[in-house]
Parts: sequence; C-alpha cells; structure tokens
Amino acid sequence: MPSDRSLRAMTAAHRFMLRATRGRLGWTANGMPVLELTTTGRKSGEKRSTMLTSPLQVGRSYIVVASRGGDDTHPAWFLNLRDEPRVEVLLEGGEKHERIARVATPEERAELWPRVIRDHRNYAGYQERTDRQIPLVFLDPLD
Repeated sequence: MPSDRSLRAMTAAHRFMLRATRGRLGWTANGMPVLELTTTGRKSGEKRSTMLTSPLQVGRSYIVVASRGGDDTHPAWFLNLRDEPRVEVLLEGGEKHERIARVATPEERAELWPRVIRDHRNYAGYQERTDRQIPLVFLDPLD
C-alpha cells in the first residue's frame, strides 16, 4: 500500500505538472476530472490539500473515493473531512470554492458503487485488497 510519503510525493509531482504546463496537463486522469481538495487537519487545524480524481458527478456534486489504493486505513483527507465537512475544492479553470463534504449513505453507495467500478476498474481492485468498505464522498455545492 502507498506510504504517506509516496502519496505526498505524487501530489507534489501532480502540482508540478500543472504549474509546468500552466494547467494544460493534469486536470484529467484516466478519463476522470482531477480536483484539488483542501481539508482542515483534524489534529493540527491547518489546511491540507491533495489531488484527487472524481469518477462520478451527480448533479453539481463531485464524488471522490476514499480508497487510499486499497489500504486498510482511511486516507487522512477523509478523516479530516469527517471531522470538519467544510472543504475547499479547486477545479480546472476555476477558483477555490467552499463545498460541504458528506459520506454517501449505504443506499447511495449501493447505487453508485457499481457505476464507479463499471467505468473505472481500478477501484474494484482497491476494494478487493481491503476488508473495509471504501467510502464514497459527495462534495456538494453550498448553494
């Protein structure tokens, strides 16, 4: 499973690519939009950002997957938004804006998970690697 150090390195490399290409590359990956999610650290209270893909959009909400590559522990960003659901999201061509994060209900996950893995098989592989149920997270607009 990926270490915290390797996850931070991947985020740094992704940001470097965005800067180096002035945003021409890096806003999509594997056919999914990429977004920058900023949460508030549950222990530090400091802003923490990571780059994530969104395999599904429902209305104006972006769905992100708290997979951490199939690790048995939740990603730190997920734990952060569980404690403080007000997050900031940056999308291609836009400015950072606030959203409310919420974990999909069991019924929502049962409906959405098959759609996620149908189009993005890597998530099915991640779920097979762990006993924890990988959460889906809605990033809902404030208005």
